[in-house]
Amino acid sequence: MDVIDLKVEMAAELERILAFWQEHTKDETHGGFFGEIDHLNQVDPSAEKSAILNARILWTFSSAYRLTKKPSYRTTADRAYQFVTSHFVDMERGGVVWSLNADGSVANDRKQLYAIAFTIYGFSEYFGATGNAEALEQAKSLFRSIEDHGYDSDKGGYFEAYAGDWGNLEDFRLSEKDENAPKTMNTHLHIMEAYANLLRYWQDDELKQQLRHLIEISMEKIIQDDSHFGLFFDADWNPTNRNVSYGHDIEGSWLLQEAAEVLGDGALLSQVKDVALKMAEVTFDEGVAPGAGVKEEFHIGHGVKDVTYHWWPQAEGVVGFYNAFQLCGDVKYLNMATRLWEFTRDHILDRENGEWFWHVDENGNPVHDACKVGFWKCPYHNGRACMEIMHRITT
Repeated sequence: MDVIDLKVEMAAELERILAFWQEHTKDETHGGFFGEIDHLNQVDPSAEKSAILNARILWTFSSAYRLTKKPSYRTTADRAYQFVTSHFVDMERGGVVWSLNADGSVANDRKQLYAIAFTIYGFSEYFGATGNAEALEQAKSLFRSIEDHGYDSDKGGYFEAYAGDWGNLEDFRLSEKDENAPKTMNTHLHIMEAYANLLRYWQDDELKQQLRHLIEISMEKIIQDDSHFGLFFDADWNPTNRNVSYGHDIEGSWLLQEAAEVLGDGALLSQVKDVALKMAEVTFDEGVAPGAGVKEEFHIGHGVKDVTYHWWPQAEGVVGFYNAFQLCGDVKYLNMATRLWEFTRDHILDRENGEWFWHVDENGNPVHDACKVGFWKCPYHNGRACMEIMHRITT
């Protein structure tokens, strides 16, 4: 497959993904979007609605409208913006609540910095797409909430989560599968991503300073000597395990590069380029199965934890390896990007019911034990991959 074919196929896939979300996910009774839809497109009307799902819908449709100017994408972005603003933003205490009940009432008011970061990401992109000044002010306010409450001025970086009133918690976890650690790679990666997007539209000195800090602490503390991300850390930045997430490694390689490009410091950008290429190389060497996709996770000393291929590492792999090709010109990365798309196209896309399966087994067969839409299953990874390739291939 040449790059023109890749761009054409990804553009068509973006339309297919977004059509699914527009057709199946709108909650006309309680507003916003349904919290969960299974692999057969059956809605669970009682499911909680997560800040993650709604902020990512906001980002995706805002970005798609900015790229394509398709009016229906603007309509969906407007719907997401209004729902996030009216239901998730905590106007009294700052930040955003973690989840809502199906009827839109608050289910969990904890302040997870990960969710606040994605809401900044969504608000800033909505401003970039529409010029809505209120959205930019919302993003600035959320930046202030993170900095006022979450920044560790002693050891650097950001703490993971707080109670609804910004009091301390004993359980910081994003999900049950995560370690209960006060600092994580995942939250820092996505605060960096959000701050970089906000900086495109708001040239604030403190924002620049903190984005630089996030890039530097990623390279100094989070990326380990073997060029893999550490995943979980104590408050002093000691890793609490040495598990590997190949999807995050390849995603982080291009998000670090993007953040440094937005910041615009040539010396830092040169340093990040070397790190990004090392992360791509180690994922290329260790994290992709022959004839298949990006592996899920590896526990050092214990072997592979999950031998299925999840939807999101494939999407990030397409972008991450194409980014590596752009950085160094090595055609092996271009070939890997196209190969991962072909694997995804042939095995992970649900041609019958729309969107992408959550995961497929080691033989490429869909595993029907997870939702099509849910707390974490959003149009962000796959939609963004399509848009990144459309943007990056200019011929």
